[in-house]
Amino acid sequence: MTDHVEEFREDLKEFHEMTEKFYKKEINVAQYKGFSGGFGSYAQRGGNASMLRLRLSGGEVTKEHLSFIADSIEKYDISLAHITTCQSLQLHNLSAAQVCALIEEAFDHGIITRGGGGDFPRNVMCSPLSGVQQGEYFDVLPYAKEAADYLLGFIKTVKLPRKLKVCFSNCKENVTHATFRDLGFVAKENGNFDVYSAGGLGRNPRMGALVASDVEPSKILFYIKAMVDTFTAHGNYENRGAARTRFMQETLGTEGYIKAYQDKLSKILAEENLDLNTTISDIKKQGDGGSVDNPRAISQKQPGLYAVCYHPVGGSPKPEFFRKLYDTILPMEDVLVRLSPDESMYIINLTASEAEKILALTEDSAQNTFESSVACIGASICQVGARDSQSLLHACVERVRQENFADGVLPKIHISGCPSSCSAHQIAPLGFRGGVKQTSDGPKPAFAVYENGCEFQGEEAFGEDLGVMLESEIPEFLAELGREIVSCGQTYEQFIKENHDKFMEIVKKYI
Repeated sequence: MTDHVEEFREDLKEFHEMTEKFYKKEINVAQYKGFSGGFGSYAQRGGNASMLRLRLSGGEVTKEHLSFIADSIEKYDISLAHITTCQSLQLHNLSAAQVCALIEEAFDHGIITRGGGGDFPRNVMCSPLSGVQQGEYFDVLPYAKEAADYLLGFIKTVKLPRKLKVCFSNCKENVTHATFRDLGFVAKENGNFDVYSAGGLGRNPRMGALVASDVEPSKILFYIKAMVDTFTAHGNYENRGAARTRFMQETLGTEGYIKAYQDKLSKILAEENLDLNTTISDIKKQGDGGSVDNPRAISQKQPGLYAVCYHPVGGSPKPEFFRKLYDTILPMEDVLVRLSPDESMYIINLTASEAEKILALTEDSAQNTFESSVACIGASICQVGARDSQSLLHACVERVRQENFADGVLPKIHISGCPSSCSAHQIAPLGFRGGVKQTSDGPKPAFAVYENGCEFQGEEAFGEDLGVMLESEIPEFLAELGREIVSCGQTYEQFIKENHDKFMEIVKKYI
Protein backbone atom coordinates (compact mmCIF):
# COMPACT_ATOMS: atom_id res chain seq x y z
CA MET A 1 0.00 0.00 0.00
CA THR A 2 2.86 2.38 0.81
CA ASP A 3 4.26 1.90 -2.70
CA HIS A 4 0.92 2.92 -4.17
CA VAL A 5 0.72 6.03 -1.98
CA GLU A 6 4.02 7.28 -3.32
CA GLU A 7 3.12 6.25 -6.87
CA PHE A 8 -0.12 8.24 -6.85
CA ARG A 9 1.13 11.22 -4.86
CA GLU A 10 2.71 12.77 -7.96
CA ASP A 11 -0.75 12.86 -9.59
CA LEU A 12 -2.15 15.21 -6.92
CA LYS A 13 -0.58 18.29 -8.49
CA GLU A 14 -2.80 17.79 -11.54
CA PHE A 15 -5.82 17.28 -9.28
CA HIS A 16 -5.14 20.63 -7.60
CA GLU A 17 -4.80 22.35 -10.98
CA MET A 18 -8.03 20.90 -12.39
CA THR A 19 -9.96 21.65 -9.20
CA GLU A 20 -8.80 25.26 -9.32
CA LYS A 21 -9.89 25.49 -12.97
CA PHE A 22 -13.31 24.06 -12.15
CA TYR A 23 -14.01 26.49 -9.33
CA LYS A 24 -12.84 29.35 -11.56
CA LYS A 25 -15.42 28.10 -14.13
CA GLU A 26 -12.69 27.42 -16.70
CA ILE A 27 -13.97 23.87 -17.21
CA ASN A 28 -17.55 22.59 -16.89
CA VAL A 29 -19.11 19.99 -14.58
CA ALA A 30 -18.83 17.15 -17.09
CA GLN A 31 -15.17 17.87 -17.83
CA TYR A 32 -14.32 18.02 -14.14
CA LYS A 33 -16.33 14.90 -13.30
CA GLY A 34 -14.46 12.91 -15.94
CA PHE A 35 -11.19 13.86 -14.28
CA SER A 36 -11.90 14.21 -10.57
CA GLY A 37 -13.74 10.91 -10.20
CA GLY A 38 -10.47 9.10 -10.69
CA PHE A 39 -9.27 10.74 -7.49
CA GLY A 40 -12.37 9.81 -5.48
CA SER A 41 -13.88 13.29 -5.64
CA TYR A 42 -16.91 14.77 -7.38
CA ALA A 43 -18.48 18.20 -7.46
CA GLN A 44 -21.83 18.21 -5.73
CA ARG A 45 -25.05 19.35 -7.35
CA GLY A 46 -24.80 23.04 -8.22
CA GLY A 47 -21.03 22.91 -8.63
CA ASN A 48 -20.32 24.98 -5.52
CA ALA A 49 -18.91 22.26 -3.25
CA SER A 50 -17.08 18.93 -3.46
CA MET A 51 -17.14 15.54 -1.83
CA LEU A 52 -14.20 13.21 -1.16
CA ARG A 53 -14.57 9.42 -0.96
CA LEU A 54 -12.11 7.71 1.35
CA ARG A 55 -11.13 4.30 0.00
CA LEU A 56 -11.21 1.81 2.92
CA SER A 57 -10.38 -1.73 1.80
CA GLY A 58 -12.98 -4.21 3.03
CA GLY A 59 -14.64 -1.39 4.95
CA GLU A 60 -12.11 -1.63 7.78
CA VAL A 61 -11.30 1.55 9.73
CA THR A 62 -8.29 1.35 12.04
CA LYS A 63 -7.83 3.60 15.05
CA GLU A 64 -5.27 5.56 13.00
CA HIS A 65 -7.80 6.06 10.20
CA LEU A 66 -10.46 7.09 12.69
CA SER A 67 -8.12 9.61 14.27
CA PHE A 68 -7.47 11.18 10.86
CA ILE A 69 -11.20 11.33 10.08
CA ALA A 70 -12.03 12.94 13.44
CA ASP A 71 -9.16 15.43 13.11
CA SER A 72 -10.22 16.36 9.57
CA ILE A 73 -13.84 16.90 10.54
CA GLU A 74 -12.77 19.28 13.27
CA LYS A 75 -10.03 21.00 11.28
CA TYR A 76 -12.26 21.75 8.29
CA ASP A 77 -15.58 22.00 10.14
CA ILE A 78 -17.04 19.26 7.93
CA SER A 79 -20.82 19.24 8.19
CA LEU A 80 -21.66 15.88 6.57
CA ALA A 81 -20.01 12.45 6.58
CA HIS A 82 -21.81 9.56 4.88
CA ILE A 83 -21.21 5.80 5.00
CA THR A 84 -21.59 4.51 1.45
CA THR A 85 -23.03 1.25 0.19
CA CYS A 86 -19.53 0.39 -1.10
CA GLN A 87 -18.03 0.55 2.41
CA SER A 88 -16.33 3.90 1.93
CA LEU A 89 -16.75 7.12 3.87
CA GLN A 90 -17.70 10.29 1.99
CA LEU A 91 -16.89 13.74 3.34
CA HIS A 92 -19.23 16.38 1.91
CA ASN A 93 -19.71 20.13 1.42
CA LEU A 94 -16.01 20.80 0.91
CA SER A 95 -14.53 23.93 -0.65
CA ALA A 96 -11.87 23.72 -3.36
CA ALA A 97 -9.14 24.42 -0.82
CA GLN A 98 -10.50 21.86 1.61
CA VAL A 99 -10.80 18.99 -0.88
CA CYS A 100 -7.28 19.65 -2.16
CA ALA A 101 -5.85 19.71 1.35
CA LEU A 102 -7.83 16.67 2.48
CA ILE A 103 -6.79 14.48 -0.43
CA GLU A 104 -3.13 15.21 0.34
CA GLU A 105 -3.59 14.55 4.05
CA ALA A 106 -5.48 11.33 3.40
CA PHE A 107 -2.50 10.07 1.40
CA ASP A 108 -0.22 11.05 4.29
CA HIS A 109 -2.29 8.78 6.55
CA GLY A 110 -2.28 5.82 4.18
CA ILE A 111 -5.79 6.37 2.85
CA ILE A 112 -5.77 6.28 -0.94
CA THR A 113 -8.64 7.99 -2.70
CA ARG A 114 -7.30 7.21 -6.19
CA GLY A 115 -9.87 5.17 -8.13
CA GLY A 116 -12.61 5.99 -5.63
CA GLY A 117 -14.69 7.04 -8.66
CA GLY A 118 -14.32 7.01 -12.41
CA ASP A 119 -13.48 4.11 -14.72
CA PHE A 120 -11.26 2.27 -12.28
CA PRO A 121 -11.23 -0.67 -9.87
CA ARG A 122 -13.29 0.61 -6.94
CA ASN A 123 -13.07 -0.02 -3.21
CA VAL A 124 -12.93 -3.79 -2.63
CA MET A 125 -15.85 -4.89 -0.47
CA CYS A 126 -16.00 -7.57 2.21
CA SER A 127 -18.52 -8.99 4.65
CA PRO A 128 -18.24 -6.51 7.55
CA LEU A 129 -18.07 -9.17 10.28
CA SER A 130 -15.55 -11.36 8.47
CA GLY A 131 -13.27 -13.04 10.97
CA VAL A 132 -15.62 -12.60 13.92
CA GLN A 133 -19.01 -13.78 12.65
CA GLN A 134 -20.49 -16.94 14.09
CA GLY A 135 -21.23 -19.49 11.37
CA GLU A 136 -19.00 -17.94 8.69
CA TYR A 137 -17.17 -20.33 6.40
CA PHE A 138 -13.82 -18.59 6.88
CA ASP A 139 -12.29 -15.13 7.27
CA VAL A 140 -12.19 -13.58 3.80
CA LEU A 141 -10.92 -10.12 4.79
CA PRO A 142 -7.20 -10.88 4.35
CA TYR A 143 -7.92 -11.88 0.75
CA ALA A 144 -10.05 -8.78 0.17
CA LYS A 145 -7.10 -6.65 1.30
CA GLU A 146 -4.70 -8.53 -1.00
CA ALA A 147 -7.15 -7.98 -3.86
CA ALA A 148 -7.46 -4.28 -3.06
CA ASP A 149 -3.71 -3.79 -3.11
CA TYR A 150 -3.37 -5.72 -6.38
CA LEU A 151 -6.15 -3.80 -8.10
CA LEU A 152 -4.55 -0.45 -7.29
CA GLY A 153 -1.76 -1.51 -9.63
CA PHE A 154 -4.13 -1.34 -12.61
CA ILE A 155 -5.14 2.28 -12.10
CA LYS A 156 -2.25 3.73 -14.09
CA THR A 157 -1.59 0.76 -16.37
CA VAL A 158 -4.97 -0.36 -17.75
CA LYS A 159 -7.81 1.65 -19.27
CA LEU A 160 -11.08 -0.03 -18.33
CA PRO A 161 -14.35 0.63 -20.18
CA ARG A 162 -16.06 1.54 -16.86
CA LYS A 163 -15.71 0.93 -13.13
CA LEU A 164 -14.96 -2.53 -11.77
CA LYS A 165 -16.36 -3.64 -8.40
CA VAL A 166 -14.82 -6.66 -6.67
CA CYS A 167 -16.15 -8.15 -3.45
CA PHE A 168 -15.85 -11.05 -1.01
CA SER A 169 -18.58 -12.85 0.94
CA ASN A 170 -18.00 -15.02 4.02
CA CYS A 171 -21.44 -16.68 4.29
CA LYS A 172 -24.83 -17.04 2.65
CA GLU A 173 -26.04 -13.67 3.94
CA ASN A 174 -24.28 -12.25 0.88
CA VAL A 175 -24.32 -8.68 2.17
CA THR A 176 -21.73 -7.61 -0.41
CA HIS A 177 -23.82 -9.09 -3.26
CA ALA A 178 -20.89 -11.24 -4.35
CA THR A 179 -23.09 -13.39 -6.60
CA PHE A 180 -24.15 -10.38 -8.68
CA ARG A 181 -21.23 -7.95 -8.80
CA ASP A 182 -18.59 -7.39 -11.46
CA LEU A 183 -16.48 -10.00 -9.68
CA GLY A 184 -17.44 -11.83 -6.50
CA PHE A 185 -15.56 -14.36 -4.40
CA VAL A 186 -18.03 -16.49 -2.43
CA ALA A 187 -16.65 -18.47 0.51
CA LYS A 188 -17.51 -22.16 0.79
CA GLU A 189 -17.57 -24.54 3.72
CA ASN A 190 -14.53 -26.38 2.32
CA GLY A 191 -12.36 -23.27 2.62
CA ASN A 192 -12.38 -22.38 -1.08
CA PHE A 193 -14.19 -19.79 -3.20
CA ASP A 194 -16.76 -19.96 -5.95
CA VAL A 195 -16.25 -17.07 -8.36
CA TYR A 196 -19.07 -15.11 -10.01
CA SER A 197 -18.65 -12.32 -12.52
CA ALA A 198 -20.38 -9.94 -14.93
CA GLY A 199 -23.31 -9.25 -12.61
CA GLY A 200 -24.67 -5.94 -11.40
CA LEU A 201 -27.65 -3.77 -10.47
CA GLY A 202 -29.00 -0.69 -12.23
CA ARG A 203 -30.32 -0.62 -15.77
CA ASN A 204 -30.43 -4.12 -17.28
CA PRO A 205 -29.53 -5.90 -14.00
CA ARG A 206 -27.87 -9.30 -14.21
CA MET A 207 -27.04 -12.07 -11.80
CA GLY A 208 -23.38 -13.02 -11.96
CA ALA A 209 -22.19 -15.93 -14.07
CA LEU A 210 -20.43 -18.74 -12.18
CA VAL A 211 -17.04 -18.73 -13.90
CA ALA A 212 -15.07 -20.94 -11.48
CA SER A 213 -15.67 -23.30 -8.57
CA ASP A 214 -13.55 -24.38 -5.61
CA VAL A 215 -10.83 -21.82 -6.14
CA GLU A 216 -8.05 -21.95 -3.58
CA PRO A 217 -7.78 -18.58 -1.78
CA SER A 218 -4.10 -18.35 -2.67
CA LYS A 219 -5.11 -18.21 -6.36
CA ILE A 220 -7.50 -15.24 -6.28
CA LEU A 221 -5.21 -12.80 -8.11
CA PHE A 222 -5.24 -15.02 -11.21
CA TYR A 223 -9.03 -14.68 -11.30
CA ILE A 224 -8.89 -10.93 -10.83
CA LYS A 225 -6.38 -10.58 -13.68
CA ALA A 226 -8.64 -12.74 -15.87
CA MET A 227 -11.54 -10.39 -15.09
CA VAL A 228 -9.51 -7.32 -16.03
CA ASP A 229 -8.33 -8.93 -19.26
CA THR A 230 -11.82 -10.12 -20.20
CA PHE A 231 -13.31 -6.69 -19.53
CA THR A 232 -10.70 -4.88 -21.60
CA ALA A 233 -11.06 -7.40 -24.43
CA HIS A 234 -14.87 -7.53 -24.59
CA GLY A 235 -16.16 -4.47 -22.71
CA ASN A 236 -17.84 -1.66 -24.63
CA TYR A 237 -15.51 1.33 -25.03
CA GLU A 238 -17.90 3.13 -27.39
CA ASN A 239 -21.13 3.38 -25.38
CA ARG A 240 -20.83 4.24 -21.67
CA GLY A 241 -24.41 3.17 -21.09
CA ALA A 242 -23.48 -0.38 -22.05
CA ALA A 243 -19.93 -0.45 -20.70
CA ARG A 244 -20.42 -2.27 -17.37
CA THR A 245 -19.35 -5.91 -17.14
CA ARG A 246 -22.93 -7.24 -17.03
CA PHE A 247 -23.50 -6.19 -20.64
CA MET A 248 -20.89 -8.73 -21.75
CA GLN A 249 -23.46 -11.42 -20.89
CA GLU A 250 -25.71 -9.82 -23.51
CA THR A 251 -23.13 -9.33 -26.25
CA LEU A 252 -21.43 -12.71 -25.80
CA GLY A 253 -24.27 -14.70 -24.24
CA THR A 254 -23.76 -16.08 -20.74
CA GLU A 255 -22.05 -19.27 -21.94
CA GLY A 256 -19.97 -17.27 -24.41
CA TYR A 257 -18.93 -14.92 -21.64
CA ILE A 258 -17.92 -17.81 -19.36
CA LYS A 259 -15.79 -19.26 -22.16
CA ALA A 260 -14.17 -15.89 -22.87
CA TYR A 261 -13.32 -15.49 -19.17
CA GLN A 262 -11.96 -19.03 -18.86
CA ASP A 263 -9.82 -18.57 -21.98
CA LYS A 264 -8.17 -15.54 -20.39
CA LEU A 265 -7.82 -17.42 -17.10
CA SER A 266 -6.09 -20.41 -18.72
CA LYS A 267 -3.52 -18.14 -20.31
CA ILE A 268 -2.82 -16.30 -17.06
CA LEU A 269 -2.53 -19.51 -15.03
CA ALA A 270 0.03 -20.78 -17.53
CA GLU A 271 2.09 -17.61 -17.87
CA GLU A 272 1.97 -15.60 -14.63
CA ASN A 273 3.04 -16.06 -11.01
CA LEU A 274 0.34 -14.51 -8.83
CA ASP A 275 0.14 -16.98 -5.95
CA LEU A 276 -0.48 -15.50 -2.52
CA ASN A 277 1.02 -16.56 0.80
CA THR A 278 -1.49 -14.93 3.13
CA THR A 279 -1.47 -15.37 6.89
CA ILE A 280 -4.66 -15.06 8.91
CA SER A 281 -4.16 -13.80 12.44
CA ASP A 282 -6.27 -15.18 15.26
CA ILE A 283 -7.81 -12.77 17.74
CA LYS A 284 -6.17 -13.46 21.11
CA LYS A 285 -8.27 -11.05 23.15
CA GLN A 286 -10.33 -12.55 25.98
CA GLY A 287 -13.73 -11.53 27.29
CA ASP A 288 -14.15 -10.03 30.75
CA GLY A 289 -16.66 -12.57 32.02
CA GLY A 290 -19.67 -10.33 31.51
CA SER A 291 -22.56 -10.60 29.06
CA VAL A 292 -24.63 -8.13 27.08
CA ASP A 293 -28.36 -8.30 26.35
CA ASN A 294 -29.05 -5.88 23.52
CA PRO A 295 -30.20 -6.58 19.96
CA ARG A 296 -27.41 -4.36 18.63
CA ALA A 297 -24.73 -6.37 20.47
CA ILE A 298 -23.73 -9.43 18.46
CA SER A 299 -21.80 -12.29 20.03
CA GLN A 300 -18.63 -12.96 18.06
CA LYS A 301 -17.27 -16.43 17.37
CA GLN A 302 -14.52 -15.52 19.85
CA PRO A 303 -16.06 -16.41 23.26
CA GLY A 304 -16.83 -13.40 25.41
CA LEU A 305 -16.34 -10.82 22.66
CA TYR A 306 -19.00 -8.68 20.97
CA ALA A 307 -19.58 -6.55 17.91
CA VAL A 308 -21.92 -3.57 18.28
CA CYS A 309 -23.97 -2.46 15.29
CA TYR A 310 -24.54 1.26 14.82
CA HIS A 311 -26.84 2.44 12.05
CA PRO A 312 -27.38 6.20 11.97
CA VAL A 313 -30.62 6.83 10.11
CA GLY A 314 -29.68 7.49 6.49
CA GLY A 315 -26.09 6.37 7.03
CA SER A 316 -24.80 9.78 8.15
CA PRO A 317 -23.48 9.94 11.74
CA LYS A 318 -23.27 13.35 13.34
CA PRO A 319 -19.82 14.74 12.50
CA GLU A 320 -18.83 14.99 16.14
CA PHE A 321 -19.52 11.28 16.61
CA PHE A 322 -16.19 10.29 15.05
CA ARG A 323 -14.17 12.09 17.74
CA LYS A 324 -16.30 10.56 20.50
CA LEU A 325 -15.88 7.10 19.01
CA TYR A 326 -12.13 7.50 18.66
CA ASP A 327 -11.71 8.71 22.24
CA THR A 328 -13.84 5.81 23.49
CA ILE A 329 -12.08 2.98 21.67
CA LEU A 330 -8.52 4.35 21.91
CA PRO A 331 -7.69 2.49 25.14
CA MET A 332 -9.56 -0.68 24.06
CA GLU A 333 -7.32 -3.52 22.90
CA ASP A 334 -7.74 -4.81 19.31
CA VAL A 335 -10.95 -2.84 18.70
CA LEU A 336 -11.68 -1.97 15.06
CA VAL A 337 -14.45 -0.31 13.10
CA ARG A 338 -15.98 -1.96 10.04
CA LEU A 339 -18.27 -0.16 7.61
CA SER A 340 -21.12 -2.18 6.13
CA PRO A 341 -22.78 -2.08 2.68
CA ASP A 342 -26.09 -1.23 4.37
CA GLU A 343 -24.64 2.07 5.70
CA SER A 344 -24.12 0.68 9.19
CA MET A 345 -20.88 0.41 11.09
CA TYR A 346 -19.75 -2.35 13.41
CA ILE A 347 -17.37 -1.83 16.30
CA ILE A 348 -15.77 -5.24 16.86
CA ASN A 349 -13.65 -7.17 19.39
CA LEU A 350 -15.36 -5.65 22.43
CA THR A 351 -15.57 -7.16 25.89
CA ALA A 352 -18.99 -6.97 27.55
CA SER A 353 -18.10 -3.84 29.52
CA GLU A 354 -16.62 -2.21 26.39
CA ALA A 355 -19.73 -3.12 24.40
CA GLU A 356 -21.90 -1.38 27.00
CA LYS A 357 -19.86 1.81 26.55
CA ILE A 358 -20.27 1.67 22.76
CA LEU A 359 -24.00 0.97 23.05
CA ALA A 360 -24.36 4.08 25.24
CA LEU A 361 -22.34 6.14 22.76
CA THR A 362 -24.54 5.01 19.85
CA GLU A 363 -27.96 5.46 21.43
CA ASP A 364 -29.13 7.46 18.40
CA SER A 365 -28.84 4.32 16.26
CA ALA A 366 -31.79 2.96 14.33
CA GLN A 367 -33.87 1.00 16.81
CA ASN A 368 -35.50 -1.55 14.53
CA THR A 369 -35.34 -3.15 11.09
CA PHE A 370 -37.31 -0.41 9.35
CA GLU A 371 -35.22 2.42 10.78
CA SER A 372 -32.14 0.58 9.43
CA SER A 373 -33.37 1.26 5.89
CA VAL A 374 -30.87 2.26 3.22
CA ALA A 375 -30.89 5.44 1.12
CA CYS A 376 -28.29 6.77 -1.29
CA ILE A 377 -26.99 10.31 -0.76
CA GLY A 378 -29.73 11.66 -3.03
CA ALA A 379 -30.35 14.46 -5.49
CA SER A 380 -29.71 17.31 -3.07
CA ILE A 381 -26.01 16.39 -3.39
CA CYS A 382 -25.60 13.92 -6.27
CA GLN A 383 -25.33 15.40 -9.76
CA VAL A 384 -27.20 12.55 -11.45
CA GLY A 385 -29.87 11.92 -8.81
CA ALA A 386 -33.49 12.52 -9.75
CA ARG A 387 -34.96 12.56 -6.23
CA ASP A 388 -33.79 13.32 -2.70
CA SER A 389 -33.78 9.82 -1.27
CA GLN A 390 -32.43 10.97 2.11
CA SER A 391 -35.33 13.38 2.56
CA LEU A 392 -37.83 10.65 1.74
CA LEU A 393 -36.25 8.21 4.18
CA HIS A 394 -36.35 10.70 7.05
CA ALA A 395 -39.98 11.56 6.24
CA CYS A 396 -40.87 7.86 6.27
CA VAL A 397 -39.09 7.19 9.56
CA GLU A 398 -40.76 10.20 11.18
CA ARG A 399 -44.22 9.10 10.01
CA VAL A 400 -43.79 5.43 10.96
CA ARG A 401 -42.54 6.32 14.45
CA GLN A 402 -45.95 7.84 15.13
CA GLU A 403 -47.49 4.37 14.71
CA ASN A 404 -45.15 2.68 17.20
CA PHE A 405 -45.05 -0.57 15.23
CA ALA A 406 -43.25 -3.59 16.66
CA ASP A 407 -39.98 -4.57 15.02
CA GLY A 408 -40.61 -6.66 11.91
CA VAL A 409 -43.94 -5.11 10.98
CA LEU A 410 -42.21 -3.14 8.24
CA PRO A 411 -39.10 -4.32 6.37
CA LYS A 412 -35.83 -2.60 5.69
CA ILE A 413 -36.58 -0.50 2.60
CA HIS A 414 -33.98 0.65 0.07
CA ILE A 415 -34.32 4.06 -1.62
CA SER A 416 -32.33 5.09 -4.70
CA GLY A 417 -32.56 8.58 -6.15
CA CYS A 418 -32.17 7.30 -9.71
CA PRO A 419 -31.98 4.03 -11.72
CA SER A 420 -28.32 3.50 -10.77
CA SER A 421 -29.50 1.47 -7.75
CA CYS A 422 -26.84 2.81 -5.37
CA SER A 423 -29.06 1.73 -2.47
CA ALA A 424 -29.68 -1.67 -4.14
CA HIS A 425 -33.43 -1.05 -4.31
CA GLN A 426 -33.70 -3.87 -6.85
CA ILE A 427 -32.90 -6.58 -4.29
CA ALA A 428 -34.88 -5.12 -1.37
CA PRO A 429 -38.04 -6.69 0.02
CA LEU A 430 -39.49 -3.23 -0.65
CA GLY A 431 -37.55 -0.74 -2.76
CA PHE A 432 -38.05 2.72 -4.23
CA ARG A 433 -36.38 4.33 -7.26
CA GLY A 434 -36.61 8.07 -7.93
CA GLY A 435 -38.45 9.45 -10.94
CA VAL A 436 -41.42 11.56 -12.00
CA LYS A 437 -45.15 10.90 -12.12
CA GLN A 438 -47.45 12.65 -14.55
CA THR A 439 -50.61 13.94 -12.84
CA SER A 440 -53.52 16.17 -13.82
CA ASP A 441 -51.56 18.99 -12.16
CA GLY A 442 -48.43 18.23 -14.16
CA PRO A 443 -45.30 16.19 -13.38
CA LYS A 444 -44.57 15.60 -9.69
CA PRO A 445 -41.72 14.00 -7.71
CA ALA A 446 -42.29 10.26 -7.46
CA PHE A 447 -40.65 6.88 -6.92
CA ALA A 448 -41.12 3.57 -8.68
CA VAL A 449 -41.95 0.80 -6.19
CA TYR A 450 -40.25 -2.62 -6.21
CA GLU A 451 -41.16 -5.66 -4.15
CA ASN A 452 -39.84 -9.11 -3.34
CA GLY A 453 -36.15 -8.64 -4.11
CA CYS A 454 -33.66 -10.83 -2.23
CA GLU A 455 -29.86 -10.79 -1.76
CA PHE A 456 -29.50 -14.06 0.20
CA GLN A 457 -27.22 -16.53 -1.55
CA GLY A 458 -29.23 -19.26 -3.26
CA GLU A 459 -32.40 -17.17 -3.19
CA GLU A 460 -31.24 -14.10 -5.13
CA ALA A 461 -34.03 -12.27 -6.93
CA PHE A 462 -34.56 -8.88 -8.52
CA GLY A 463 -37.69 -7.11 -7.31
CA GLU A 464 -40.76 -6.59 -9.46
CA ASP A 465 -41.60 -3.03 -10.53
CA LEU A 466 -45.16 -2.36 -9.32
CA GLY A 467 -45.63 1.17 -10.63
CA VAL A 468 -44.97 4.77 -9.63
CA MET A 469 -46.00 6.40 -6.34
CA LEU A 470 -45.98 10.11 -5.50
CA GLU A 471 -43.13 10.94 -3.13
CA SER A 472 -45.48 12.87 -0.86
CA GLU A 473 -47.71 9.81 -0.37
CA ILE A 474 -45.08 7.17 0.39
CA PRO A 475 -44.88 7.80 4.17
CA GLU A 476 -48.65 7.37 4.46
CA PHE A 477 -48.54 4.26 2.27
CA LEU A 478 -46.06 2.70 4.72
CA ALA A 479 -48.18 3.69 7.71
CA GLU A 480 -51.30 2.15 6.15
CA LEU A 481 -49.40 -0.98 5.18
CA GLY A 482 -48.05 -1.35 8.71
CA ARG A 483 -51.51 -0.98 10.26
CA GLU A 484 -52.87 -3.70 8.00
CA ILE A 485 -50.00 -6.04 8.92
CA VAL A 486 -50.62 -5.38 12.63
CA SER A 487 -54.32 -6.13 12.19
CA CYS A 488 -53.32 -9.52 10.77
CA GLY A 489 -51.01 -10.18 13.70
CA GLN A 490 -48.08 -10.81 11.37
CA THR A 491 -44.64 -9.60 10.41
CA TYR A 492 -44.05 -8.11 6.96
CA GLU A 493 -42.36 -11.33 5.84
CA GLN A 494 -45.36 -13.43 6.87
CA PHE A 495 -47.87 -10.94 5.49
CA ILE A 496 -46.29 -10.71 2.06
CA LYS A 497 -46.37 -14.50 1.71
CA GLU A 498 -49.85 -15.16 3.10
CA ASN A 499 -51.73 -11.95 2.25
CA HIS A 500 -50.14 -10.69 -0.93
CA ASP A 501 -53.54 -9.75 -2.33
CA LYS A 502 -54.08 -7.37 0.61
CA PHE A 503 -50.62 -5.90 0.02
CA MET A 504 -51.49 -5.23 -3.62
CA GLU A 505 -54.84 -3.65 -2.67
CA ILE A 506 -52.97 -1.08 -0.57
CA VAL A 507 -50.30 -0.51 -3.24
CA LYS A 508 -52.91 0.11 -5.93
CA LYS A 509 -54.42 2.94 -3.88
CA TYR A 510 -51.18 4.84 -4.27
CA ILE A 511 -49.92 3.92 -7.74
